[in-house]
Amino acid sequence: MQRIYELMFIVRPDMTEEDQDKLIANLESQVGTAGGTVKSVERMGRRRLAYLVRRFQDGIYVLMTLEGDGAMVKEVERRLRVTEPVIKFITVRVDEEQKRMAKVKALRDSKVRGKGTRAQAAEAAQAAADAAAAAAAAAEPVAAEPAESAPASA
Repeated sequence: MQRIYELMFIVRPDMTEEDQDKLIANLESQVGTAGGTVKSVERMGRRRLAYLVRRFQDGIYVLMTLEGDGAMVKEVERRLRVTEPVIKFITVRVDEEQKRMAKVKALRDSKVRGKGTRAQAAEAAQAAADAAAAAAAAAEPVAAEPAESAPASA
């Protein structure tokens, strides 16, 4: 079963641009040989780390979106563990989250903005009552105007 994963890894801050390109190309080829595909690669640049990791205060962040199965992720993580320039990595499965967010978005689109389901039901009931009253008024014969009444004597 093909699932979508986000793989974020941090490489050493002293790594050159061409070495980063080689590392990313190597990871893409590993994903391909493991039966997955790389959907996107986003270089987030150099950022300060929250705490020292292997005596580094900064790191270069890279985010990859992968599609594949669990065995592919396991193999890529194994390779990342032994790759010396990679100081941290994390893999997160995001396809379930995307399904949940699509469901929430569809539910939100079906509702009237700013009104809950109770307000919607009350509004629908009021509209039905108005339509019934209009239909009853149209079916009722118009009563003749009463003749002029005599003015009241004082």
